[in-house]
Amino acid sequence: MNWQALMADIDKMFGWIPSWFIGLVLVAGAMMLALSLYWFAVWLLNRTFGTRFPLLSMFIERTSGPAQLALCLAAVALVLPLAPLDDVFRTPLMRLFVVAVIALIGWISIRIVDMSAARYLQNFRDVTENFVARKHVTQVRVFKRVTDTIIVIITVSTALMTFDSVRQYGVSLFASAGAAGIIVGLAARPLLSNLIAGLQIAITQPIRIEDAVIIENEWGWVEDIAATYVVIRLWDWRRMVVPLSYFIEKPFQNWTRDTASLIGVIALHVDYRADVPRIRRWLEEAVKESQLWDGAVVNLQVIDADSRTIELRALVSARNAPQSWDLRCEIREKLVAFIRDEMPDALPRERAILIPSGNDDADFLRPAAPEKMRAGAHN
Repeated sequence: MNWQALMADIDKMFGWIPSWFIGLVLVAGAMMLALSLYWFAVWLLNRTFGTRFPLLSMFIERTSGPAQLALCLAAVALVLPLAPLDDVFRTPLMRLFVVAVIALIGWISIRIVDMSAARYLQNFRDVTENFVARKHVTQVRVFKRVTDTIIVIITVSTALMTFDSVRQYGVSLFASAGAAGIIVGLAARPLLSNLIAGLQIAITQPIRIEDAVIIENEWGWVEDIAATYVVIRLWDWRRMVVPLSYFIEKPFQNWTRDTASLIGVIALHVDYRADVPRIRRWLEEAVKESQLWDGAVVNLQVIDADSRTIELRALVSARNAPQSWDLRCEIREKLVAFIRDEMPDALPRERAILIPSGNDDADFLRPAAPEKMRAGAHN
């Protein structure tokens, strides 16, 4: 039996089925076959080379989505011309196929950017104390987010322009200078300003990943820099989300801009009878014994004096902001205990002058009675 006779028999057997249904089944079957081949190939590669080449498994995992979509589109491209479909079904499928190809190109572009960034950042793993690593991580993450956003915008715009109605509307919208264009421009201003601010931050770097900052009277670390916002990890584990434009337009404190080391301040009020040189010697010994001190700064000064007490300021340095806080708390606690136990006269106290009351003054100043004076003389 030749091929034409076989097709005639199949057509005679299934002639009652609509042709459009057969065409859709062929397209769906081709896609399922493509996905089955992909899953089998992935299983075979992981079983054969997965243990010896872990990078291969990682590459397969990160390219899973685009690869499956590409195989499905290839299968549809092969089957669609042979499917018995009329223009009612063929035209929408062709348009959907074009949109899927555009989406695939955008998806592959984003994956290439992400994988390139991840491969580059493998050389900079420790970002806590390494300023060079923090610089590169910040730049790469910001540029990656901005690039991904631009790719998505271009992909969506290209896909929409394949439809005649949307293309005409978009052309008329962007070509006109009327109220609609003004409204769209105003609506897009926050997004564009944050994207531009992201590029400025990537280049000038007023903040970096894991920088210790103070924003809106809140202290924390820069946890993530997205395309339009920054996530600040506060000291109590809360998260503050700040627009990127904030760091360009408003002042803020960056405690680790050039170095992570910080000088902590400990203020203490003591009495005038305090032996300041002795407290200074004890402070130097206590700080040297602490593992949090970085060996750079330790000092004690009298910075103020009022009618009741004098104010001491101790300066101690640490390697980073958390250790500076812990060192200040440790030394403050030990300093209070030392003054209380070894120098109690140095504790602040209230002084008062007792003045006798009015009646006491009258009795004190009044002369003694004659009878009392004579009794005293006889005695």
